[in-house]
Amino acid sequence: MSVVIDVSDVPPERVSFAVSPLAELGAALHVLAEPSHHPGLLEWATRTRDLLPPDLADRLYEADILWRSTRSDLFLPGTAAAGLGEELDAWDRLDDDAFVVAAVEISCATSFAHPRPSPLRRAEDRRRARELAAARGLRQAAFADRLLEDPHAVRTWLRRLLEECEQLFFGEVWQQVRPRLAADARHKNELLRHRGLGDAVAAASPAITLDAGRNHLVVDKLQDGRVKASASGLVFLPTAFGWPHLVIRDAHGDRPVLQYPVAVPELPPVLSLATVQQRLEAVAHPLRLRLCRTLARGPHSTTELADANGLTAPEVSRHLGVLKKAGLTRTRRQGRYVFHELDIDLVGRLGADLLGNALR
Repeated sequence: MSVVIDVSDVPPERVSFAVSPLAELGAALHVLAEPSHHPGLLEWATRTRDLLPPDLADRLYEADILWRSTRSDLFLPGTAAAGLGEELDAWDRLDDDAFVVAAVEISCATSFAHPRPSPLRRAEDRRRARELAAARGLRQAAFADRLLEDPHAVRTWLRRLLEECEQLFFGEVWQQVRPRLAADARHKNELLRHRGLGDAVAAASPAITLDAGRNHLVVDKLQDGRVKASASGLVFLPTAFGWPHLVIRDAHGDRPVLQYPVAVPELPPVLSLATVQQRLEAVAHPLRLRLCRTLARGPHSTTELADANGLTAPEVSRHLGVLKKAGLTRTRRQGRYVFHELDIDLVGRLGADLLGNALR
């Protein structure tokens, strides 16, 4: 599974790395709503939530459909600005249809939805938007109802909510993280200019690769999708609150956006989806699970494993080959015998690697 971004029609000068306070605020609000996704930010999330006035906390909960599970397109602007106020001004320039379509990007599907008409236009689309919101909770359903009934009032209410967040905690956060994000964006733009798109995206995330033959960016995610970037370009936004997420805004013909986390040196890199899948399939077989149990206790030869499991040595060798190809076992020779042992540390990280791919 992967998300493919077709960049064949994008002029090189229309690809850029930039910083966005609105995108960073969206990422920070997601951390407050789902701190379990971000163990490195748990202390910050706890401290910040403790400081929130009850009324503000209630309103954030009411609107968290916009950032808890799926990030609304409203928080991934295609054109970054110097300040949050400028980016919120861009919301004011959207017509009601465009604002509502961006706001109701709330599907939890693992594939990108096709462009759809505004829910303000058809009863069927309004009903579907309400159903998706109702699945998240009563307050979220009420928020969606208000949005569909009076988009202008909700837009004003939401802007005021985000401005309060800026005053209470995000303004200080932005002053702290902006230099780091700006430095990261400058570095990636230099790579882009001097070494090309492939090196720039590889530096942004090992989960993004350039298929130069097809002019496609391939994003390794547990998600299927195809995004067509046009001559309007493509923008990458670094975030200090994003790990392990890679968030992609399709924009349906507008300028696509990809928000990537800046490097977190103290955390191990998340393996590719293909590697994780290979390892899960390797241990899914009942016999290989039994072999893992034995090998976890110490090194064993093929003959020992065959005798213990009532199998022939060639049968055991085939299963050991699957485990070794997946990288789950190591071998060492001692005289005429080859001993196999389980890579305990690697197997211990398998759950974290699976979770990292699921959250990416």
